Amino acid sequence: MSELKIAIQKSGRLSENSKKLLEECGIKFSNGSGVLKTKAVNFPVEILFLRDDDIPQYVEQQVADIGILGENMVFEKKKEVTILEKLGFAQCRLSLAIPREDQYDGPEYFNNKKVATSYPALLSEYFTANGIKAEIEEISGSVEIAPGIGLADAVCDIVSSGSTLMTNGLREVITILKSQAVIIGSNNLSAAKKKILNKLLFRIRAVKSARENKYILLNAPEHAVPEICKILPGMKSPTILPLAEKGWFSLHSVVREDEFWERIKQLRNAGAEGILVIPIEKMIL
Repeated sequence: MSELKIAIQKSGRLSENSKKLLEECGIKFSNGSGVLKTKAVNFPVEILFLRDDDIPQYVEQQVADIGILGENMVFEKKKEVTILEKLGFAQCRLSLAIPREDQYDGPEYFNNKKVATSYPALLSEYFTANGIKAEIEEISGSVEIAPGIGLADAVCDIVSSGSTLMTNGLREVITILKSQAVIIGSNNLSAAKKKILNKLLFRIRAVKSARENKYILLNAPEHAVPEICKILPGMKSPTILPLAEKGWFSLHSVVREDEFWERIKQLRNAGAEGILVIPIEKMIL
């Protein structure tokens, strides 16, 4: 029987979230310390634990069929792969940062400067597109320390909260690219592997939908129900059930996470009471 080979980061920022996603999809596998590959016991996949910067090449060469990694690395490596799904976690940005005390008047600041980065291709594209002539110093790690030790004048690196930049006396001035975790795939999958991939993507999308939505239950007097229905349209419309107390109803619906707090305020103003908000484990659309 065919197996789909999935490459994920063996350690670091994306590793735990990638493993958690597969587990939430009901895929059971061993992931003990030092394990470089493992097979799921209940789904036809083999998981490879690799360096994230190697994943695009391995997927292009079909050593792995699909991979989970950051968009930033996909764009940096420029391999012949396809982005199949954006996953919504590990959100970050690739940014240029300069010493905190330096005056910054715009991108021309970087002319004739040396900039340290682990993303030379993306940085070179940005400089070329903006007519900036700067020297790129490629390093593989600890980019933020480069100005402090005299290796470079500025840096271009992945930023999440910005705290590491601040700790090293730097400030972010330009965002080159926004990134999140994605699934990439080989352009030459067999029909059997595409079938497994489609089953996996179905599960992943159900998990994503659940993460992005909340299940809401509330009580309301009959006169408030029409207004509340406008606020809570649900997937089609809210579920409305009569309560034992005459003139009162229970309404059940789904609200997107990013609309949640504003909707709650509107519901209370419309007359809703006893509002319960429940996480959704899976959501099939």
